[in-house]
Order: sequence, then structure tokens, then C-alpha cells
Amino acid sequence: MAVTALLVALLPLTLVWTSSDVSKYRKLVWVTVFLTFDLIVFGAFTRLTDSGLGCPDWPGCYGAANPFLAHEEIIAAEALMPTGPVTVFKAWIEMIHRYLAMAIGVLIVAMLAQAWYQWRRSAATPAARRADYAPLIPTLLFFAVCLQGAFGAWTVTLKLQPVIVSTHLLLGMGLLALLVWYGCRQDQLITPARTLTASPPAMRRIRWLAGLSAALLLVQLALGGWTSTNYATLACTEFPLCGGELVPVMDFEHGFTLWRALGKTAAGHYLPFSALTAIHWVHRNFGLLLAMVAGYTAWRAWQHAALQRTARWLALTLLLQLATGIATIYLNFPLAIAVLHNAGAALLVLWLTMLNYQAKCQFALALATNATAAAHAQHGRKDNTPS
Repeated sequence: MAVTALLVALLPLTLVWTSSDVSKYRKLVWVTVFLTFDLIVFGAFTRLTDSGLGCPDWPGCYGAANPFLAHEEIIAAEALMPTGPVTVFKAWIEMIHRYLAMAIGVLIVAMLAQAWYQWRRSAATPAARRADYAPLIPTLLFFAVCLQGAFGAWTVTLKLQPVIVSTHLLLGMGLLALLVWYGCRQDQLITPARTLTASPPAMRRIRWLAGLSAALLLVQLALGGWTSTNYATLACTEFPLCGGELVPVMDFEHGFTLWRALGKTAAGHYLPFSALTAIHWVHRNFGLLLAMVAGYTAWRAWQHAALQRTARWLALTLLLQLATGIATIYLNFPLAIAVLHNAGAALLVLWLTMLNYQAKCQFALALATNATAAAHAQHGRKDNTPS
């Protein structure tokens, strides 16, 4: 398994090594961002095709490094339960997901090793030079990817328990956000923002709105993961109504009991349909709240040149999410649209993280510009004072 992960990671590492980018380290960070986004989308495909237990052990597949070596066991399990979770196709989907996850782990280890090596090597240089390789975020990334791997294992060994699968999804989104933040930081260190587009009070409002949008997105991601892992997507098959009502009959107690088996209540009984309705209805309506707040944030940020590109992509992604969410309901949950909806969620994480970082930099630039202007004014008054 380790050899496979190294082989998979070899391609992006070669791409980074042969890159003409002014900073190969920055290139490594952004390549890892791209692959993490791909992993989240492929993870959604794995979940939506019911391939999460395609190999019912971890980290291998029936103790083997790949489904080729476990072919007999997979065929036997499929013959025993033809409609069960184990098939050759599903085993390959699950193992490809694991290979990609381990390759990202290798890239983060490479990032961590380079950061610590350069940090210690540049101990005698000015602090500004050492900031390029400050190891705090790479160290956090390392622990985050280890924790993510642990939840990936528990997802399998605990048989897709909803709270574990939802946490696995949230940690993946958190890993993506941290990588994007770190990538933006590397960009800022190499090409600092120098164009001021707003006063400190105006940019403070943008920062507040972007932070609020990110917090709401976190809640919505948790609700979306809970909806998906409980298979509640089609609990409501119309929009904006649900079962012909704006507020249908719902069972919040059983729907939002966290520690329970898939499809069961905490007492071990079958989960009532009204519980699935509650899960879906809350996710749907909280999504509308997020769309309004994040949409307003994008509109306000659009008015500032330094934030305009990110705000535009954020607005387009919000529209995509609304469209794919509604299409998933009316088109009876087609796989491609469901995967696209998950990809849209990951894109929202990406754009909102970038917007928060850019607003932070613009706010700092505005404060520095005001401080410089105040210092010049003070100096001018001293020059004009009669001796």
C-alpha cells in the first residue's frame, strides 16, 4: 500500500520538480489543493455509488494491496450477496479513493519536510525570509491528514455510521480550506497585494461578512453530509414544498440523534421516514439562508477590484449549487448531478477561503496605508512648525 501511494504521488511530485514556477514550494501547495479537491469529488462518487464498503477492511482489500490480488474473495462475497456492497467495480472505486488519499498524505509529508528543513536552514536569515517556510500550517496539515485517515478507516470498520462519515467529509473540507489558505499565503509572500481598493472600515465589513459566510457554510456542510450519509436526499421530492406542505411532519429527535447505526434509531429500531424528512428539510432551508448571506457577501466584495474575481466565482458557484440541488430533487437523484452538487460545495469552500484571505490582506494594506499617510502628515506638520 505504501509503495502504491508513493507511485501515485510520484506524478505530481515530478510535475512540481520540473515546473518553471518561481517557487516550486508554492507549486507543491497548489498541486496538493487541486488533488484534494479531486479527492473530495471522488469521495462523493464513492459514497453515492455505495462503494464505501467495496473493500470491507482497511487499509487493504481483504488483506491485499489491490483488488487484483483479492479477486477471489471479492467474487465470493458478491456471489453470497449479489445486491450487497461488495463487487469488483465497487472495490476498485474504494481502493482508488484510498490510493489518492494516501498520495495526498505523501505530498503533505513532503511539504512538511521541506518547510522544516528550510526553516532550520534559514535560522540566520531575517524573519521575512524565513516566513516563506514557517512550518506551523504544514504541521497542522500533517496532523489533519492523519486524523482524516483515521476517520477514513473508521468509516469502513464502523460500517458507514453516519456521524463518522459526516465527520470524514467535514475534515476533508477543512483540509481543503487549510491548504487553500496556505496557498494564498504563499502567493502573498511572493507577489504581495499592493493595490488598495477600500478604506479599513469598508474592508472590515467585508471581512465580517466573509467570516459569517464561512461559518454558515461549515454548518451547511455538516447538514449536507448528514443528509447524504443518511440517504435523505429524496425524502422531499418537490420544491419548495415537501410532501405538499411548506412545513411537513418531521421527527427531529430521531433525525438528529448523532450516535446511531445507519438507518436505525439509537434504540436500534428502523429510522422513521419523518426523521429523514426532518434532515432533508433543515438542509434545504439552511441552504437558502447560506445562499442569501453568501450572495450578499459576493455582491459587496464585487465592488472592490482586488476581490472582484473571487466574488464573481463565488456568485457563480452559489447559482450552480442552487441549480444542482433543485435538479437532484426533480430528476430523482441522478449520479452526475449529485456528484456535481458535492463538487460545488468544495468550490464554495475554496472561494470563501480565498475571499477571507484576500479581505484580510486588503484590510492590513488599508491599515498600513492609513498609518503611512498619518506619519507623513505628522512629519509635514513638524516641518512647517516655526523654530
